[in-house]
Amino acid sequence: MGGPVGRSSTPGERTRSRVRGADRLGRDESPHEGGGPGDDGDGPGGREASGGGRRAANDGRGHKAGARGRSSRRAPKSAKRRVLRWSASVLALLILGTGGAGYLYYEHLNGNIKKEDLTLGDKQMADHKANAAGQTPLNILLIGSDARDSKANQKLGGAKETFGAPPLADVQMLLHISADRSNLSVISMPRDTMLKMPKCTAPDGEVFPASTVDVQTNQSLGRGGPGCTVATWYELTGIRIDHFMMIDFAGVVSMADAIGGVPVCVDANINSRGRDGKGSGLKLEKGTTSVKGVQALQWLRTRYGFEDNTDLGRAKAQHQYMNSMVRQLRKGTKLSDPAKLMNLAEAATEALTVDKGLDTVKKLYDLAEEFKKVPTKRITMSTMPNVYGTGTNNGRVYPKAGDAEQLFRMVRDDIPLDGKASKRKKPEATKDPSAPVGEIAVAVRNGTATDALGPASGRASDVADQLKDAGFAKTTVDPGDVTGAARTAILYPSADLEGDAQAVAKALGVPLSQVKKSTDVSGISLAVGADWREDGTYPVSKGKEKTPESAGALNGDDEKACMKVNPNYTW
Repeated sequence: MGGPVGRSSTPGERTRSRVRGADRLGRDESPHEGGGPGDDGDGPGGREASGGGRRAANDGRGHKAGARGRSSRRAPKSAKRRVLRWSASVLALLILGTGGAGYLYYEHLNGNIKKEDLTLGDKQMADHKANAAGQTPLNILLIGSDARDSKANQKLGGAKETFGAPPLADVQMLLHISADRSNLSVISMPRDTMLKMPKCTAPDGEVFPASTVDVQTNQSLGRGGPGCTVATWYELTGIRIDHFMMIDFAGVVSMADAIGGVPVCVDANINSRGRDGKGSGLKLEKGTTSVKGVQALQWLRTRYGFEDNTDLGRAKAQHQYMNSMVRQLRKGTKLSDPAKLMNLAEAATEALTVDKGLDTVKKLYDLAEEFKKVPTKRITMSTMPNVYGTGTNNGRVYPKAGDAEQLFRMVRDDIPLDGKASKRKKPEATKDPSAPVGEIAVAVRNGTATDALGPASGRASDVADQLKDAGFAKTTVDPGDVTGAARTAILYPSADLEGDAQAVAKALGVPLSQVKKSTDVSGISLAVGADWREDGTYPVSKGKEKTPESAGALNGDDEKACMKVNPNYTW
């Protein structure tokens, strides 16, 4: 794969500065010095220590001792979202230009955009399933980098000892635009989610092997760049990712200034700075305040001061900001002023690093047009359902069995998180007939292990018996491969076996959407996933799909949303 275009430094220069073998669980955890708009954890503007847990004992002021891993300190999400909206303003700006001058400015804006490879993993992402109208969804991964690789980012991020260290993907949000463009779903992943990293190959050729131990998800960015964060999401969720957009501290501030302010609300006075130095520095009075610039960055990075001082509260604050920002942009106040429009164009293009499929203003504009089709009342923000780890990973989180997979599956299957109907086409049975079931060879393996739980005993044998009872006499059990699979899947290597694979799915009641073509298998392979850990038939959900309550869904039209302030951080 080629390196990024239009960067001031090459991907090799950037990735070589990253620590090799990012399978370690975190950086040094000592409190950091620094000034700047603050960080959510370890001193004014520094990264917070990554060893503690949300459930760690409170100190005298109610601060959680050694709170979770790293701060999700990024406003990139919001920035990203704005970008999507702001890219529309970019093209409008271009229309204002004429002749050669307009073209030169267009090329200038294109030159501002930094580009990198979409994925650095070695697995090919599955194709989208089209709906009845032939439309396909769009999935964009928004990444907030905490890089201290410039004077501006160092000033804003603090933590002097981290200057030049590998960046962390401390904000990760997947934006899913439905195939019919009627709704938009967002999933935030806590930055301290523990999971296995896939193999990633950096643009300069450096190979980061797949991890053999659980690694904090925000370390994916240090394994070659944002393309490894994309590969990590795909490995966990099975959701095809079409594009990514990444932003850093300075980008958040510049775009927040360009947009002119976003209204946010707190239910009490807040001062996110404790006597121990922890906090973002955010100080607001009770009620609604329009934040921009550094103050917007502080809002998006605040952990100490919201709810229980954890990343879950911070994610809610970021969701509130994004929803409010979208509502502000849709009022159109910035799009009618040429000067402000130019500021937006410059800020958006300078702030972003994108995949090479979004490498021009025109492509960003086209993407923004797709976002514009979704009404705010059909935007749903959510956080990946999670549970706390134990032992050395106490305070870190793992995907919550059942709920997390339910959320991922709803996005994979283009099911709205707001519970409203969407026009979608279910996968159709292939026209290729299957062989007689007695002649279909199926290898069944136990993939029920999760990051928090070992494989459920006997699951491969139990499912193999169900197939044999259904007439699949050539069913065998693979006793050696217990690699975890989040969902049950039936894989086949070539088109001539698709009908046979679908026959297996029908016999077990497994949805056809979980029958996939894969070059990783030589015959039909059934992986019994973590969604089928219990005996009995495959647990297909009944009735209307519902977003798990543990996802903390927030509607984009909710203008009354107000963050709960932790009583230990009020004034």
